[in-house]
Amino acid sequence: MAFCGLNLLNLSAVSAAPAAPNATDEARYAAMPTYSNKNNDLEMTVDNNGTHFRLWSPEAENAQVLIYTSDRNSAPVDTIDMVRSSGGTLTADSPKQLYGHFYTFRIKHNGKWLAETPGVWAKATGTNGERAAIIDFRLTDPIGWNDDKGPKLENYTDAVVYEMHHRDMSMHPSSGIVHKGKFLALTEHGTTTESGTSTGIDHLKELGITHVHILPSFDYNSVDESNLPANKYNWGYDPVNYNTPEGSYSTDPANPMARVAEMKRMIKALHDAGIGVIMDVVYNHTATNDDSNFSLTAPGYYYRHRADRSYSDASACGNETASEREQMRDFIVNSVKYWANEYHIDGFRFDLMAIHDIETMNIVAEELHKINPNIIIYGEGWTAGDSPLPVGQRALKENVAKMDGIAVFSDDIRDAVKGHFSDAADRGFATGKPGLEETIKIGIVASTAHPQVDYSKGNNSKFAYASSPEQIINYVSCHDDLCLTDKLAASMPNSTEAERIRAAKLAQTIVFTSQGTPFITAGEEVFRSKQGVHNSYCSPDSINAIDWTLKSKNAELFDYYRNLIALRKSHPAFRMTSAEDIAKNIRFDNTNIQNVVSYSILNNANGDSSKEIKVIFNGGDKPYTTRLKKGNWKILAEDGNIDPEGLRDFNGGSISIPPCSALILTR
Repeated sequence: MAFCGLNLLNLSAVSAAPAAPNATDEARYAAMPTYSNKNNDLEMTVDNNGTHFRLWSPEAENAQVLIYTSDRNSAPVDTIDMVRSSGGTLTADSPKQLYGHFYTFRIKHNGKWLAETPGVWAKATGTNGERAAIIDFRLTDPIGWNDDKGPKLENYTDAVVYEMHHRDMSMHPSSGIVHKGKFLALTEHGTTTESGTSTGIDHLKELGITHVHILPSFDYNSVDESNLPANKYNWGYDPVNYNTPEGSYSTDPANPMARVAEMKRMIKALHDAGIGVIMDVVYNHTATNDDSNFSLTAPGYYYRHRADRSYSDASACGNETASEREQMRDFIVNSVKYWANEYHIDGFRFDLMAIHDIETMNIVAEELHKINPNIIIYGEGWTAGDSPLPVGQRALKENVAKMDGIAVFSDDIRDAVKGHFSDAADRGFATGKPGLEETIKIGIVASTAHPQVDYSKGNNSKFAYASSPEQIINYVSCHDDLCLTDKLAASMPNSTEAERIRAAKLAQTIVFTSQGTPFITAGEEVFRSKQGVHNSYCSPDSINAIDWTLKSKNAELFDYYRNLIALRKSHPAFRMTSAEDIAKNIRFDNTNIQNVVSYSILNNANGDSSKEIKVIFNGGDKPYTTRLKKGNWKILAEDGNIDPEGLRDFNGGSISIPPCSALILTR
């Protein structure tokens, strides 16, 4: 995530001690009564007796609900005074079912009436999320919604995750998609380029991925929904209303029913295509500080502060939330539960997850897996700055062994394969840089303990921090930093495009044959470029939109990705689920040659049909020749080509692996 225009660093901790939070404020927050939203009665419910409001605001001197007949630019038609109730809440009631109306809250705090807010639990809103809407959610369900389910996976490692942004996938004229930049774009089947190659949801199905990871789809701040023709772009890492869909992705932002119904239609279409939906969530900070919905309902409480009462800023976006406080923890837990229940979301990616505390994340995993055992949960195991939260309590990648059912991104494999993310010119193993062999091995074993892996030689991690391969997400690029195409261009300045495509193949082959869960970002499979923009969070569509004509131009690369995914799916040996199995079944060869990693997966690992799978990566600029034992080998990948059914037979003996390529054989 990089909404602020920063190139976010992987910071586990920094050397300077953070300023201690204000002890008086912390004691006050700890003493506040809390109210769990486990029954979903914060902040508005409708039943046969009317419409009911409940606002958590323990320090409010007074509070009111304002009722409107339109989503903006109108006076309230009613103002209802709220009365103090249990658990720090205030309540108000109307005898009418106020469907079709809008509402806001306002509180009096320290003798001053604060600005109106839809509250923190608004589940439907009008334009720009200024007013919450009262709608009947049953009327937003698409046909067949009651029977809708995402794909069933036995293990995290069976997933193949494809990260995408709504606009990137559909805005380019070549997409053939009608509802460009909208939720509905992924409901359109039969979309093609002029040359007839599939795009959109058909492309995803053809590629073979199991899940889409969609960049933030909740209501965010940076796009003016009242002026969509301005065509402004943003990734969406600036949250406003966490529990309602973003209006700019709907066909009618002023209609609160539209955004809800259309997001559900998108999810249903993906599920019908056998594809799960992972939602990118950003509970670690808000778009604004004093004017946020959090601040306007319970000033100060939801955030961490420094001793001088300024906002602490581990997000590098101006503030950070306080997940360790009971009401904030309850908000995060019940918010993801709401998305899982109401929208059938199949997984959650937590932005800057290490800003959150371990206990909160463990409760998140426990509660979500009660709803759906197949839900996938992962996040960035780092912060973007220091925090008052002690390092030992942070949901860091180094602490992932304490978080059962949660995975973290592997910066180990990312930086080792393509070069360090912070230095565009830095090369990696796949682009010829020597000395990264041990870090590649760390990636292959998914950062678990292995007798042949020396973590003291690792570039990023110095110990085996994962207790299971299901705790690791492997990738070489994501929306942050240079996309793979641009990273290869920057680090291989004198290369041809064919040479860079060859390096891309090797890079992704390492990712997809490593233990853990593979992750790619949209467009890598067609060699998409963002014209060298490393932080395109607010760049125009001319930078971000995928040019789908590249699919025809780079058809051979697309087929490689498609076959690479099929290869992984056909061999359970690449998808082991325990550290013990990895240590027992993977044996590395002692090549002692730079830019070469060679290993075998033995013993029909994880129920694989192959007794042995031999994998050799040559990241160097010269051929590597080795000898394999005699046997009935089948070559699946060789010299930039791949076929899960086999390219050719091999009886053993001497074999040469060309530069910048992978060799995969089975017997």
